[in-house]
Amino acid sequence: MSWTDERVELLKKLWSEGLSASQIAAEVGGITRNAVIGKVHRLGLSGRAKSASAGVPRPRKTRSPAHMLRIGRSAVRGNTALAHVYEIETEAEPELIDNIIPIGQRRTILELTEQTCRWPIGDPGSGDFFFCGGNTVAGLPYCAYHSRMAYQPANDRRRERRAMR
Repeated sequence: MSWTDERVELLKKLWSEGLSASQIAAEVGGITRNAVIGKVHRLGLSGRAKSASAGVPRPRKTRSPAHMLRIGRSAVRGNTALAHVYEIETEAEPELIDNIIPIGQRRTILELTEQTCRWPIGDPGSGDFFFCGGNTVAGLPYCAYHSRMAYQPANDRRRERRAMR
């Protein structure tokens, strides 16, 4: 199919009347919607005339209070499907206070293994950055202390944040 002068004039007329590219393609026949859009673009035609329905805003539907039901949320949030897997048993490992980690326990990223805690300490861009390096809890990447920090319930975290304020 080629664009003849008659087809181009029909395209311009229909475009100025506000028909869509699909409607014009059906009216002209033998061309696709994309062909119409491409030709309109190449011709540099301005925006179409607005259809009568486009200028009038639609009235909003009013909602009755019956549609706005509040659903109660449980006290426990987040994914609880694997909660039993991450129950952390505390070992006889000494509790660390404020990330005070013995120098002999500290690890670089190259020294980490499956049995060493991978909790990052400090700013990774600084020279004194290291990982905890303590003994991990079975199946977790952290020691008992850092596991309690990483896997604490959401309600406990909120309570701690409020206490800090």
